[in-house]
Amino acid sequence: MKDLAQVKQRIEQLRAQINYHNYRYYVLDSPEISDAEYDLLMRDLQQLEEEYPQFLTPDSPTQRVGAAPVEAFGVVEHPLPLLSLGNAFSQEELLAWYTRALKLVAEQRFKFVCEHKIDGLAVALTYVNGQLTTGATRGDGFRGENITQNLRTIRSIPLSVPKEAPPRFEVRGEVFLPKAGFHKLNQERAKEGLPLFANPRNAAAGSVRQLDPRITAKRPLDIYIYMLGYAEGKATPPTHWETTEYLKSLGFKVNPNNSLLANIEQVEQYHQTWVERRESLPYEADGIVVKVDSLKLQRQLGSIGHEPRWAIAYKFPAIQGTTRLVDIGISVGRTGTLNPYAILEPISVGGVTIRQAALHNEDDVRRKDIRINDTVIVQRAGEVIPEVVGPVTSKRTGQEKEFNLLKKIFDKVKKRPACPVCGAEVIKPEGEVMYYCSNAACPAQVHERLQHFTSRGGMDIRGIGESQSAMLLREGLVKNIADLYDLKDKKEQLTKLERMAEKNVTNMLNAIEKSKETPLARVIFALGIRHIGEEMAELLAKHFGSVGRLQNASKEELLSVPTVGPKIADSIIAFFGREENRRIIDRLRKAGVRLEEEAARPLEELPLAGQEFVITGRLETFSRQEAEARIKALGGTAKSDVTTKTTYLVVGADPGSKLARAQALGTKQLTEEELLQLLGK
Repeated sequence: MKDLAQVKQRIEQLRAQINYHNYRYYVLDSPEISDAEYDLLMRDLQQLEEEYPQFLTPDSPTQRVGAAPVEAFGVVEHPLPLLSLGNAFSQEELLAWYTRALKLVAEQRFKFVCEHKIDGLAVALTYVNGQLTTGATRGDGFRGENITQNLRTIRSIPLSVPKEAPPRFEVRGEVFLPKAGFHKLNQERAKEGLPLFANPRNAAAGSVRQLDPRITAKRPLDIYIYMLGYAEGKATPPTHWETTEYLKSLGFKVNPNNSLLANIEQVEQYHQTWVERRESLPYEADGIVVKVDSLKLQRQLGSIGHEPRWAIAYKFPAIQGTTRLVDIGISVGRTGTLNPYAILEPISVGGVTIRQAALHNEDDVRRKDIRINDTVIVQRAGEVIPEVVGPVTSKRTGQEKEFNLLKKIFDKVKKRPACPVCGAEVIKPEGEVMYYCSNAACPAQVHERLQHFTSRGGMDIRGIGESQSAMLLREGLVKNIADLYDLKDKKEQLTKLERMAEKNVTNMLNAIEKSKETPLARVIFALGIRHIGEEMAELLAKHFGSVGRLQNASKEELLSVPTVGPKIADSIIAFFGREENRRIIDRLRKAGVRLEEEAARPLEELPLAGQEFVITGRLETFSRQEAEARIKALGGTAKSDVTTKTTYLVVGADPGSKLARAQALGTKQLTEEELLQLLGK
């Protein structure tokens, strides 16, 4: 063929045929041609593209494999965060979630979509003008790794979509390794003398995070798309169910086991059906995901912390196994609790190797009559920490020993029970089942409190993980959470620490400085008050408006807050009653940490009232979510699409199709620097 027009036409025909057969084989699981016939089509296309490279395009089926290895993955910032799910382990917990949702939206009932919670790796796929442009891991929910080249090798992911698709949109899905593929992969690794993967999830995660996409291409990975993240430039359906059907029409693979259900009773029936049939599934699943179908109601319900209120994971019953309990160790929690834990002979339960398991407290050990050297039943449910259910008494040999926490930690020199970490006196408050280390400065407690304080749900201080926390404590640079805000004066000492280059130190100090503007609810949660979770912290922040007022609240005032009972009230009073905690609060205040809500002003008085903003492209100074939050705090509104009502389009690096839309409408554009000036930064 010498006529270039004919060559191009033939190439396009071959691509269309191959894409069609890929869809039939990998998405519909209903092939129409043999593997040999498919190979002939692919070979013809490869030969033409080699002979006429000017017609080679990134979305050609031949380009799923072949990109060169990368040195490291880049970072992708998710325009909308990929939230994690709360869990329900019983019908009562599911109904409690449903009841809360009903109250929040003042609805009598609503429909649900139920899906399998596949044990894989969540990813986000972005398409621009019909082409797959970016594929990223969930990461921390806000930023993920750019694994586009690896995801392109998964044949159930379309490289291009029909023209009817929105100009720019993102879909989210779960990459997984089917059971059959997992077993085959481990067999091959065993023959090659390579370490075996522990479970399909680890295998899937390891496969998509290969620096060489050619390795990924050899793994039989698959994907189910479970939602639309966002779409620009075109209206999409109003319900989750209709949206997934719409995504199917665009060529995406959606789990055929998904169901649209009319009420919560049907949800329970769906769950029970798959509890009984879970072993028949071709993939590993640890429960179902229950979602409110109406997208309008989803927006009304919003999220709490990092979990959506409109969805929950309803877990399958735990998977169990038996092994020998070698010993019982003692760990110290952030509130000083002495927590017994089981040291086990390694056992694989549900594809995960378990060496330790929770025992809760000494009373629980006695109630279950668990003894050292017992053969015990161990169970795990999804991502929950494994626990010891109880002993297998029929296998006792007489060598078993009863556990006594006080004897375990008895100090023969001091002639009293002592904390296994710091040696301080151990106490047991009246009416409680837990023993406590009496030393608030115990290194184990401080380490746990420091990790909790810096966590994403708390002050979100990046760069201070478990190892960094331990190192800061070990070197004496930090003794409590308030010391973090003095580290700016110790930069030279920090740069001398292991794996703490100047750039790492600068980033950490910047994150500490930025944390001073953390909202009050997260500050209260970060303090680590016993029994205060993220939702309770939000209630307390709204009710009292400052740490000072919360600190001085009487028990009667605390009990007047909805859902606060005597246990929580006593815990708050006890926390602020300790002199050391009051000193830490004072130091946080002097360091500039915001310990009160900003006084609310009437919306019309705010500087950006009545102004509508849309952001396109990547911002350098802060994330899109942070920019939108700041705009809203100043009275403006943040939208996803440019319309005639849009006041400003904020243009970052690599802008999308919104820029052309804004130019066509004559919408005023702002650079990131101009936005910062407008925000008063």
